[in-house]
Amino acid sequence: MDSRLCSKFYLLMFVSAICLQIKAEGRDSVVFLDSPTHPYLRTASSSIQQNSMSLSEVGAAVSVLLGLAPPASLPPESSSKLDEVLLPNPFDRPRAVFMLEVKGVEDPSLFIEHPNFQVGGASSSKVLVESMKVDIELADEDDVSLALLDEPDEIENDLNDKELHDFANWLGGSYVGTLNDLDGELTLPLATGAPLRLYMSKQADREFAISLASLVHNIRVAGEMHADFAGGMRNPAEILTGCFTGIQALREHYGPGGAVEQGMDLFLTTLTKLFDSLQLAYRGKIVGVVLLNEKSSQNSGRMLDVKFSTRAPRWLEEVGPLDPTLKSVLLVRRTLAWMTGLILLISTLIGICLLFNMPLTRDTLLYSNVKLD
Repeated sequence: MDSRLCSKFYLLMFVSAICLQIKAEGRDSVVFLDSPTHPYLRTASSSIQQNSMSLSEVGAAVSVLLGLAPPASLPPESSSKLDEVLLPNPFDRPRAVFMLEVKGVEDPSLFIEHPNFQVGGASSSKVLVESMKVDIELADEDDVSLALLDEPDEIENDLNDKELHDFANWLGGSYVGTLNDLDGELTLPLATGAPLRLYMSKQADREFAISLASLVHNIRVAGEMHADFAGGMRNPAEILTGCFTGIQALREHYGPGGAVEQGMDLFLTTLTKLFDSLQLAYRGKIVGVVLLNEKSSQNSGRMLDVKFSTRAPRWLEEVGPLDPTLKSVLLVRRTLAWMTGLILLISTLIGICLLFNMPLTRDTLLYSNVKLD
């Protein structure tokens, strides 16, 4: 009986180890988008694409790109991985990062190789998910500006028909109908020449269109905020972070196939135009970090989240009532300090007056021991 229990226990441990290995070797990936005019990343090589990075290492890379120090707990092995991705110049950092998590991408390897994805200096790497969520520890909010590109509870309420019209015109498409009546139809051109029609009456189409239009709108707002920072005295580091769930909505409703592929085509075309606009607004001083999350159903939140470490203020004031003995000691010390200061001030004034009124003769005490011819 004991041998059977031991064999079952060892079998359970073996299966658990295999499951953990499968989880670690998932298909989640990270894609770094470099500036074509001012590179901040090393040239994409096979070693970078084959190696894997943990979420903590990706968060450390984001901190370094913002011009901040990486976490002190970062092991030496992780530091060597950062050296394979980032250029070694610590005085030349973009101090602006566009970080976007895309959920529902089953094959991340096709993301960077897609013909619609035309961003120079892009490199990819696998991501080992050691935990469901990792926080990027940043300094105080006065040093780093955070721009949220998505608010899941407010996206659909804030978006209106005019913004959908502007989004369609920006991509060369058209929009007819109204969003409130759920009779809108969004027609957008694809690179293949066939149009993609999204109907607001269908939940998956509506979620995809609203997520994509909101992403475009919020990035425009973030560009305006950067223009305000550039014209003012305050120059903080900037991080633009968001989560795109449109691909996930199409995959859950339509399954893998034509609708998801068309949605991916449109998303990559939009992402390319958005990153080009960010490069223009930031004058090339921005780097993109795109996280591709395959198993989105198991993690409703973000893989990487930003957390500020607020500094505790130090007040130089007395708190609480003082002991009477301590009050008397403080009074004596303050009295002695004031008396000593007054005596020194009076002595200094008297010495200055005596120096100004000293006679200029050769027989003063200064020359009493000196023999002059």
